[in-house]
Amino acid sequence: MLAGIAAYVKRVRPGVMVIGVEAEDAAGMTASLRAGARTSLEQVGLFADGAAVKTIGAETFRICNELVDEMVTVSTDEICAAIKDGFMDTRCVLEPAGALAIAGVKQWVRSTNARDCTFVATTSGANMNFDTLRYVSERADSSETLLSVVIPEQPGAFRRLISHIEPRNLTEFSYRYHDDRQATIYLSFQAHDASDKGQIMESLRADGCAAMDLTKNELAKAHTRHLAGGRSRCENELLYRFEFPERPGAITTFLDSLNAGWNVSLFHYRNHGSDIGRVLAGIQVPPAEHAQFEQFLQQLQYVHYPETENAAYMQFLR
Repeated sequence: MLAGIAAYVKRVRPGVMVIGVEAEDAAGMTASLRAGARTSLEQVGLFADGAAVKTIGAETFRICNELVDEMVTVSTDEICAAIKDGFMDTRCVLEPAGALAIAGVKQWVRSTNARDCTFVATTSGANMNFDTLRYVSERADSSETLLSVVIPEQPGAFRRLISHIEPRNLTEFSYRYHDDRQATIYLSFQAHDASDKGQIMESLRADGCAAMDLTKNELAKAHTRHLAGGRSRCENELLYRFEFPERPGAITTFLDSLNAGWNVSLFHYRNHGSDIGRVLAGIQVPPAEHAQFEQFLQQLQYVHYPETENAAYMQFLR
């Protein structure tokens, strides 16, 4: 496609720039043009499988070497964000290879600070595997920042932590009690830009929180964020699932509602883009206070489900 479009465009309008786009882990043309000769890759990533080859064709290379002005490589997260952009504009779901050009335009404009230009992104390919959509939706938000934050294990620490994030949208919050000194939190939020993220980090550190940016940490994003927590020997722990209307400040309102004297020993929230927010919470309630806690749940007026006897909880979290 790159060779064919370059041949046509340069014949009709030689002054138009032609920029090729490849995935970072399948950048065979980029490597070949840089080397001045066809270069074979040892391995290629298959997320954008429609554009993933170890060795590019001889004639394709000849044409691109003569006519292509520049190459851009994009990350998997940038491709996912491009799929989302395409969907928001057209309501069409592009496959990863089909969205490469959108991701490339965004990155090229960002890196060159180009203004007042006309850009054309050639999007081709809608053979999206339905099972891939879950992964794409998880990684598509380019504004989402993933942090690990260590805070004091004391009442009110959760609320103070979130106050540094608000009014930005909190998208994830994971915590499991470990000891009575420190709590380690996984959280993510939507930053306005890099400067905004930097201000949040400075604010957290000024408040004595040890904050670490994991946005580009593939291990954290793909695995450990889902494994955070583990077992705990919390005494008198009751486990509940809660549902509440999803709107700005909903988590703060929920935490304020839980501030009734009992210690929160487990907390997991993930924004799924729906009208309903879902939280899993562990709360330490002595047996003598169970009746009082039940009364509290009724007053809370949130949909809730007891999960203390759930087999998955007993197996993995106790």
